[in-house]
Amino acid sequence: MSKSAGEYLSSGPRFAEAEVIERIESFRKRRPRLLDDHITLAHGAGGKASAALVDAVFLEAFRNPSLESLGDGAVLSLPGGERIAVSTDSFVVQPRRFPGGSIGELALNGTCNDVAMTGAVPSWVSAAFVIEEGFRIGELKDIVADMAAAATKADVQIVTGDTKVVPKGAADGLFITTTGAGVIAAGRRISAESVRAGDKVLLSGSMGDHGMAVMLARGDLAIEADIHSDTASVSPLVELLLAAAPSTRWLRDATRGGVGTVCNELAQACGCGVVLEEERLPVRPMVNGACELLGIDPLYVANEGKFVAVVAPEEADAGLTAMRSHPLGADAAHIGEIFPEPADTVVLRTGFGGTRIVDMLVGDPLPRIC
Repeated sequence: MSKSAGEYLSSGPRFAEAEVIERIESFRKRRPRLLDDHITLAHGAGGKASAALVDAVFLEAFRNPSLESLGDGAVLSLPGGERIAVSTDSFVVQPRRFPGGSIGELALNGTCNDVAMTGAVPSWVSAAFVIEEGFRIGELKDIVADMAAAATKADVQIVTGDTKVVPKGAADGLFITTTGAGVIAAGRRISAESVRAGDKVLLSGSMGDHGMAVMLARGDLAIEADIHSDTASVSPLVELLLAAAPSTRWLRDATRGGVGTVCNELAQACGCGVVLEEERLPVRPMVNGACELLGIDPLYVANEGKFVAVVAPEEADAGLTAMRSHPLGADAAHIGEIFPEPADTVVLRTGFGGTRIVDMLVGDPLPRIC
């Protein structure tokens, strides 16, 4: 039976129940308005500024039913009844090579993961390269080789693409845009509309590995840590989950803005509350230490091989066991639950018995990590 807001907040020692609920109400999310006159790095962070930009500029101009869901990819129905998923992403990560991966590997895996989050199996990828004049051919070959190796590992084909060269100074070396497509198995329905109170929130592995690996690879900080990006195609892990938990409601890979921002998107899309358990959130000690030194919450640090899943309560244990059976899901965890209240809000229950709001990311602590 689902608990009420009062039942799960009343354990908090710092505020009276009514005061806690009032504070939550004041934090309730509304779609942010675009108040800026110029683009800032925050508009690319995947948080409030990004949502405002998408709403006011792109959604306003391109509005249609397929786009309205604002998911990782569009789900399209073919005349014969089959459904396919299509997703596009651009990659501008700096540095282009980092512990655990490169921009080529990241571009392939990132787009495959967006397709997988719709319940589709990624099969085809298109790749477009914007190359700055003077870029070394040898480095380009290495990056393309990384991309080809990632495609082979993910069992997808790069079937078309484009190349543009711009003058020196018109781009920062190399940008890659990829589009992926795949077929959705009959009967699969992955959407926020299917999320219900009592559903369980699962995370496929540890948080923040990619963002911290890229941040430290830039060499601007006097921090040394053995942290590697988690970039990988998660499609095999998704298929294991869906086989064990066929009633899985919703999937989203936790890239820009991290798990905290993804859970806010979930709360706003389904109109429910998401309650996370701090002590269950998996974070590697090295990543946690680096975040503490930098004053960054791991909840907001990007991943490139992890996803959040909302599953039916009766299938949660089976789904978690299935994910943990695969190397990519060895650290998978049950991190929270869906509640009817407080609507549109994410609450973190801390290890000390209190609670705090997990708001959507506002600024951009780690620009150009993907």
